[in-house]
Amino acid sequence: MSLVSYIIYIVILMLLPLWAQHKVKSNYEKYSQVRSTSGKTGQEVALEILHANGIYDVDVVEGQGFLTDHYDPRKKVVVLSPANFSRPSVAGTAIAAHEVGHAIQHAQGYFYLRFRTALVPLASIGNSVGYIAIIAGIILTSMQSAIGTTALWIGIAFMAFAVLFSIVTLPVEFNASSRAMKQITKLNIVNENEYKHARKVLSAAAMTYVASTAVALAELVRFILIARSSD
Repeated sequence: MSLVSYIIYIVILMLLPLWAQHKVKSNYEKYSQVRSTSGKTGQEVALEILHANGIYDVDVVEGQGFLTDHYDPRKKVVVLSPANFSRPSVAGTAIAAHEVGHAIQHAQGYFYLRFRTALVPLASIGNSVGYIAIIAGIILTSMQSAIGTTALWIGIAFMAFAVLFSIVTLPVEFNASSRAMKQITKLNIVNENEYKHARKVLSAAAMTYVASTAVALAELVRFILIARSSD
């Protein structure tokens, strides 16, 4: 790997995720302090959107921690972090609507969500077994072992499933945000200014997925280059 390539790799690996996390935190902290004119909590927003879309079998519950909001398709439950669950803020409205966006995807059988769900076991194996095989391959290769390169390529194959999971996550998250923005507009939950602020919150959150995917791809490419050089 050339010096320039190595610098680009380090930038992707370290700086991009840090920048994305900073954007999420700064936007959330700013707009979580802005009370929504609707006066609706995240729980109320989530339930309103769910019911407006004919979805009555999904619960909205309060979770724990900071920005731990998510939708669990197995339990059919939207989990909102405490601040977003019980407070009427622009950020909470955006995040609640986004998580309900996943519930709507689930109800409508959105292809990429189904694909991502199917990839979960393979991605989990890829993250664990893949790295173990790659590390073993690098060590064996350095010892001039004949099976070192084979172990490397096996690890790369496993790791590719985890990378594919990250790639498929992108359309799932972008689509959920798009659905969220349409719903809070259609149901008049936000005004024009709040719409812009809510979009900033969700756009910043989306960048964390872009950053993690870029890191995963950079790692995969690096290991492929290592394996090719050892052939």
